[in-house]
Amino acid sequence: MEERVQRAIERLTIFRAVRMVALVALSLAFVAAVLERLVDPAMGDFADALWWAIVTVTTVGYGDVIPTSTSGRVIASFLMVAGVSAIPITTSLVVSVFVSRAQAQQRTHDAELRAELMARLERIEQALAARADT
Repeated sequence: MEERVQRAIERLTIFRAVRMVALVALSLAFVAAVLERLVDPAMGDFADALWWAIVTVTTVGYGDVIPTSTSGRVIASFLMVAGVSAIPITTSLVVSVFVSRAQAQQRTHDAELRAELMARLERIEQALAARADT
């Protein structure tokens, strides 16, 4: 499992990261729309429920469609909390992967540069030692 996650992290690109964040948001919205449509008859049709869920999970909140039943409001509360927590958490994980990748590349570059400088320094010291012997 850990190996699989590591491979997925190595293949992560900006496009895949944006797609992942959008997938989390849309999944939350879809599940909430289905639940809301089932428990709140005043919601209208599924399209209204989906519109409400997308507006809610993105924290836009137009207010043109609202849940009216207690169970609908409970679902809305969970969706609001999920919208303001799951999406930022996913985004921060993606940013963390990119930062870690950049740091690893920088460490590799620094190590190569350090090795090159040490080799040059060694050659200089050898040249100076050879001059001192003559």
